[in-house]
Amino acid sequence: MGFTEAVRTVFKEKYATFSGRASRSEYWWSYLFYFLAMIAFVVVVSGVLAASVAGSGSSSLMIAVTVIGGLVVLGTFLPAVGVQVRRFHDRNISGWWYLALFIVSMIPYIGIIAGITILVISMLPGTEGPNKFGPDPLRPEARAEVFA
Repeated sequence: MGFTEAVRTVFKEKYATFSGRASRSEYWWSYLFYFLAMIAFVVVVSGVLAASVAGSGSSSLMIAVTVIGGLVVLGTFLPAVGVQVRRFHDRNISGWWYLALFIVSMIPYIGIIAGITILVISMLPGTEGPNKFGPDPLRPEARAEVFA
């Protein structure tokens, strides 16, 4: 799965889907998109902030950028969590474990271990063949249909 196909899958086809499985390529390409979008947003905010500090009186522009940024975060939250849960499913691990690790990651010092655990699970290859969460996204079953 390539970059554009992964972004299309995460944002259009499986926007808030928490069932099924996600391959490593789908997961990592979508997170590369999030990272690049975050960099673009930081560049825009930095430019607006520099303009407002220079005294050009663009505080309303800063408010607009902040509101738009908040809407973007809200709009990308569900797809990000959905692809993470589907990645856990690809390893044959329940998505509830992601929720538990996410909550534990809020605890100082212990949260580092939880974050590393999420990262390692995301990096490991998925289980081969179908598991309890669905068919293998990389090796779909060959379906031979015989018409009599």
